Amino acid sequence: MLLPILAPVFIATAVGFMWARSGAEYPSDFIGRLVMTVGTPCLIVSSLASTEIELASISRVALAAALVLGTTGLLGYSLLRLKGLDVTTYLPPIVLPNNGNMGLPVCLFAFGEQGLALALGYFLVMMFFTFTVGLAVVAGGHGPRAMFKAVAGQPVLWAMLLAVALLLTDTAIPLWLSNTLTLLGDFAIPLMMLTLGVSLGRLKIKKLKRSVFFSALRIAGGLAVAYGVVAALGLTGIERGVVLLQSAMPVAVFTYILSLRYERDYQEVAAMVVTSTAMAFITLPLILAWVLQGI
Repeated sequence: MLLPILAPVFIATAVGFMWARSGAEYPSDFIGRLVMTVGTPCLIVSSLASTEIELASISRVALAAALVLGTTGLLGYSLLRLKGLDVTTYLPPIVLPNNGNMGLPVCLFAFGEQGLALALGYFLVMMFFTFTVGLAVVAGGHGPRAMFKAVAGQPVLWAMLLAVALLLTDTAIPLWLSNTLTLLGDFAIPLMMLTLGVSLGRLKIKKLKRSVFFSALRIAGGLAVAYGVVAALGLTGIERGVVLLQSAMPVAVFTYILSLRYERDYQEVAAMVVTSTAMAFITLPLILAWVLQGI
């Protein structure tokens, strides 16, 4: 049962990895912007507008995501201060999981369209954290105006607001528009997986021991916090499964981009992205099997 779920993710990522290793050109920056400004917004609207899912269900997942990320952030900050490590370098990789490139396809193949819709709710909360708290931490107090501009300029957030408005008003979009959004949204997930593989093929590990420690902390710590949150909120079924899976994803590739942009120890962050993703290939089948037992 696990093979049909995980094989597409692993194979597509491996294709991207081998593409990068072959030395062939891959315009990651262009494709990343295409996915974030066109593909993902269309995917959000088309998935949420066409899926028979209650707004209350998405709201519960979004609340759980906020609690998981917030709790992980507080625990991670305390640990880094205790160890005397640089918060601006290590906190974002500890807190922010790869909910897009890896989390969305896994939830789609595991739970179908309903799982994808709920996973998008978690993903949007993670993106909001990335461009508010994450940006503030990495930029070292870059200023509220810059953070507001970064958040307001994200099409995925506006797409989420539009999709929620359609759900609240029970508004059906025209068939021609629905087909167009579906067509443009369908390329988002395959390109996410290919880009993840390309990124892994290009990044290098700097400090293996520390990378392994923080990678294990990202996956196991995120899962442990999520287990407590879903129990506290009483989440069950697919809602519970999505929150657990999304919380146990490896380090988000975007944390590397942030560290590179703001001149933090980007090689250290790159090492955590590579190590945690490799670790996820081992842990994810086990976590998924456990999660599916509770559905």
